[in-house]
Amino acid sequence: FDFHCSSAWPLISKHLTLTKNDIANLKRAENQLNLTKTLKARFVQISSNGEFTEGQLLLKRPGKLRLVYDSPNPLMIIADGTYISFVDRDLDEATTLLLSLTQAAFLLQEKISFFSNNLIITGYQQKPGFLKVSITKSDAPLEGKLTLIFSDTPLELRKWIITDSQGIVTTVSLLKSQLNIPIDKKIFLYKPKFKFNLHN
Repeated sequence: FDFHCSSAWPLISKHLTLTKNDIANLKRAENQLNLTKTLKARFVQISSNGEFTEGQLLLKRPGKLRLVYDSPNPLMIIADGTYISFVDRDLDEATTLLLSLTQAAFLLQEKISFFSNNLIITGYQQKPGFLKVSITKSDAPLEGKLTLIFSDTPLELRKWIITDSQGIVTTVSLLKSQLNIPIDKKIFLYKPKFKFNLHN
């Protein structure tokens, strides 16, 4: 199949070959992600540096994400649509980045597409019961890689794996997912509890 003749063919790395059936599965996964407007789940996070944490995830597309880690981990991650903040709840301090600079931006965009010129598909695997897709930014492939793992029948996102530019691999597994339930957008705003009066 000559992918140059079809606009509905994704950018793929040169070591990867995709069939028409693979493309159909990518479209199924893409459609499922786009049908998921909100998501609430427990999560388990494991990093290759030995860290293990759990917590609650709330997602509201486009642009909004809230990860609250269980105590004693004080971390909370909040994306408000433009920025993503990494909050230390004990210190009430945050480090804030543009959301577009992070791997999370793909899952939070208004229209998700594996067929964008901004992405390169670097890995694909489909076996009975699951589908696995790896992507990276076409303009900055060394920044990292995002891998999405779906269960099949029914098709549902179960896990994502982020490989950062330093080679650290972080796996987030979703448990007890609830899709398309009402979630108040106000919970995706971070406001420090403590306000300092600079005049004192």
